[in-house]
Amino acid sequence: MSVAGGEVLESLNIVLSNQLTAINQYFLHARMMKHLGYMKLADNEYKESIQQMKYADRLVERVLTLGGIPNLQDLRKLKIGKAVDEILKCDLETEEATTSDIKSAISVCESKDDSGSVEILQNILENEASHVLFVQNQLKLIDSMGLPQYLQTQV
Repeated sequence: MSVAGGEVLESLNIVLSNQLTAINQYFLHARMMKHLGYMKLADNEYKESIQQMKYADRLVERVLTLGGIPNLQDLRKLKIGKAVDEILKCDLETEEATTSDIKSAISVCESKDDSGSVEILQNILENEASHVLFVQNQLKLIDSMGLPQYLQTQV
């Protein structure tokens, strides 16, 4: 069933590329935090990586349903931090770029009356907003507490 035009498929593949990139970035960050002993952050980062994988799966299914070919090859450059505060800032940058692309994709899908894709994208957007809020809150805590004290709360 091919109801989507090239614009819809292209938009979905852009969002898919962001999700695939985030899976790798968050997975590596989770392992780095675990290695550093910051188990709370590592657990959160790992769960976010898995969530991104679930969204990528939904996008692959949607592209196939619309008669397209999911593009699993065009990954973005990973933004990898070395210290916890850098890691969080990298994740925030990734989330902000992803959010922008999702909003653009929603607009394209709405203009093509593709409510199925809009529903999937809005669900992903809600998760991205939650993750952005989480990361922003962690960065605020670092600013207010100082990095050493913050890190003590994450062991």
